[in-house]
Amino acid sequence: MAVTDEKADVVRLEGKYSAMIVCWLLGNGCLFSWNSMLTIQDYYGYLFPNYHSSRVLTLVYQPFALGTLCILASWEANINTRKRNLFGYVLFFISSLSVLVLDLATSGKGGLGSFIGICAISGAFGIADAHVQGGMVGDLSFMQPELLQSFLAGLAASGALTSGLRLITKGAFENSKGGLRKGALLFFAISTFFELLCVILYAFTFPKLPIVKHFRAKAALEGSKTVSADLAAAGIHGVADEAMGKATEVERLSNKELLSQNIDYVVDIFLIYALTLSIFPGFLSEDTGSHSLGTWYALVLIASYNVCDLIGRYIPLIECIRLESRKWLMVSIVARILLLPAFYFTAKYGDEGWMILLTSFLGLTNGYLTVCVLTSAPKGYKGPEQNALGNLLVLFLLGGIFAGVTLGWLWLIGKGW
Repeated sequence: MAVTDEKADVVRLEGKYSAMIVCWLLGNGCLFSWNSMLTIQDYYGYLFPNYHSSRVLTLVYQPFALGTLCILASWEANINTRKRNLFGYVLFFISSLSVLVLDLATSGKGGLGSFIGICAISGAFGIADAHVQGGMVGDLSFMQPELLQSFLAGLAASGALTSGLRLITKGAFENSKGGLRKGALLFFAISTFFELLCVILYAFTFPKLPIVKHFRAKAALEGSKTVSADLAAAGIHGVADEAMGKATEVERLSNKELLSQNIDYVVDIFLIYALTLSIFPGFLSEDTGSHSLGTWYALVLIASYNVCDLIGRYIPLIECIRLESRKWLMVSIVARILLLPAFYFTAKYGDEGWMILLTSFLGLTNGYLTVCVLTSAPKGYKGPEQNALGNLLVLFLLGGIFAGVTLGWLWLIGKGW
């Protein structure tokens, strides 16, 4: 018996590190295009100086993401995960290409028409995000926590990479004629190529990894219908057919029951992102005043947030400092509300160094607490329930983002708009 269990463990762990790398890249691709649009706010601020682009684009993005995910989370148990995720990555690719085409077609001119076009693309990014982020988190919730952690780290890495690329392209083209636009075009060309890479990785590489096949087959035998197409793509037809036959026989908790049992986790994830997005990126882009760094200041702040968010998502890999207590998670997340007055008074009285330090802490806690919540919540459930809970958590994550973006407009009170 021990020999059999040992062989099963070997099969289960085979390809784990390859899967972690692929998950990291797929997580990166989930937000790479959107973070590109956020990070390029210096260009959009120049093109559309009167439209508060950093706030408006985020406000357009969120209803599409939240509305789409509400529908997908409700019908999650019967949705083909493979088609869902492929649709999302393909839409990311098409939307990224559309940003490039729109800028070339208008010769980099601003105006209301161009801004409406950018807003429409922002909405498409939201729809793609709802398909991919909810689908991938749900899928990875019934696999090893390290795979979900890698995907979440990839989400944060997209921000860090786009910030780094933006600083490089801005520096490279700053002194040339039309340098701001040239840097932006190169930026989105890279983004478009990367999204195409993610389409290929998800379609042909990810489903064939041994560890992924193992956990999907296990979930199928526990009654999951969402993985059948991925199993078929990996060449495992027998398990997929058996799962379709068993799915009606296996009982699972309803979404309402899962929500009731995990109400503290969904409130946690909502509060994390409501607080973060009430500050980032709108406040950091528009409300920190004029400083010696000039047009580089907002970029440096956004880069500081993104890099520390990425670091925060790796901290839970150190088991002794991973926070799993439901009580202390809630206490830590509620305590972050103190960051609001801290940012207000730092923007009013502090210098660049204090603001960069505070922004870094915002990113660090955002990444750390996100991974702690999303990897702790699915433990103890069957595969289909873990998938459903993953979708519900992402739904409340996006709800928190939407609430935060909306609350972010309160910083403008008394400033004339």
